[in-house]
Amino acid sequence: MGLLDNKTAIVTGSSRGIGAEVAKILAGEGAAVVVNYRQKAPRANKVVGEIQAAGGHAVAVGADLTTQEGVQALASAAMEEFGSLNVLVLNASGGMESGMEEDYALKLNRDAQINMLNAAVPLMPEGSRVVFVTSHQAHFVETVPTMPEYEPVARSKRAGEDALRELLPHLADKGISLVVVSGDMIEGTVTATLLDRSNPGAIEARRAEAGKLYSVEEFAAEVAKMATADVESGHTEYVGGADYFGRSAF
Repeated sequence: MGLLDNKTAIVTGSSRGIGAEVAKILAGEGAAVVVNYRQKAPRANKVVGEIQAAGGHAVAVGADLTTQEGVQALASAAMEEFGSLNVLVLNASGGMESGMEEDYALKLNRDAQINMLNAAVPLMPEGSRVVFVTSHQAHFVETVPTMPEYEPVARSKRAGEDALRELLPHLADKGISLVVVSGDMIEGTVTATLLDRSNPGAIEARRAEAGKLYSVEEFAAEVAKMATADVESGHTEYVGGADYFGRSAF
């Protein structure tokens, strides 16, 4: 028996990296998983194929979360495909990509998170869980300076976290809990690669400060744990290196 037997999970931004690994772990715990991608369908289909090959249930759904149509399509897919929605992992983020409009980071890291939550909540029964994935660089951005190249993204992700926390009373009324997972830089992620490209040596310097950086697989395992962990709503789970940043009020 898995911890998530007969449950359904949506994992945003799960065609690769942390999201893909989280989707596989949740499926391994028995959840039917909606794998979300924005453009790269083959990558998402590969994740679905791996889940199905291991005996799990999953479907790939293309949705741009910065549009209301995308948000609604993703929420609806859980009900149409699997008949329920019990876990929402808000993993999708960005803002360092080239060629995006000026306010893209805020649209994705704050607005899309709230819109996705608002679309999902009416479908989620009492006892459901929302997990928001962020970074220490974003979570602590008000008190600890981050790299200039990353600051706009960090501030937009902190704005997203703050906006989600404002909804805690509304979620409590529905019997739904919210957990934030904050991680240090993660080896091998797109963000780390882009950051190292714009600020050569940044990852190596952070690795030296922290002593160790988590791999994608290691961090994903910590995120997945929070889908079922016995913690209070509003809890922040710190993964790796948080002592360097100091503790916030949460």
